[in-house]
Amino acid sequence: MSQEPLAALMANKAKAVQAIVEEMTSLEDAFHYFLNLTQKQGGRHVAAAGFNSKEFESLRSLCQHESLNLLPPPLRGHAGKIHTAITPVEWGLANTGTLVLNSASEDVRLATMLADTHVALLPVSKIVPDVESIEKDLDDILKTEPATYLAFITGPSRTADIERVLAIGVHGPQALHILIMENDAE
Repeated sequence: MSQEPLAALMANKAKAVQAIVEEMTSLEDAFHYFLNLTQKQGGRHVAAAGFNSKEFESLRSLCQHESLNLLPPPLRGHAGKIHTAITPVEWGLANTGTLVLNSASEDVRLATMLADTHVALLPVSKIVPDVESIEKDLDDILKTEPATYLAFITGPSRTADIERVLAIGVHGPQALHILIMENDAE
């Protein structure tokens, strides 16, 4: 299956579980989306994890321009302040709209679990049909990095264990935005 139908399936499945999906052409566009979203929601403090130093500094500059506070790593000391977090993801599973993140970094875990809103960057080239498509990659990761945490995220946090009433955002972000990036915007 080519990437275009996979991206469409990924978007449809993710939307079905209340994720918001947008297409982006560049990392800069994604960063602007992230900052505009934070401002619309009334947030002041943002977090970014999983980016290289050049990307992080680019985001820091944009945050300063927009008068937003990019929380510096390590995020442990800022855990209660994170309004919106942005992270790249390793894969998107099209058949379920699921994101797969290597969460070995504590900052990635904190950003994806403690923010009110999580913005995930998914290169279209990393969308695969299903988990079986990345079985060998997952096996390799687990064999070479024994302390690795892999997170599978399908939609915003939800639970129905409170009197069988669906509650959003109880154990993690209330909103998940997936930005599907063109291949050259990885």
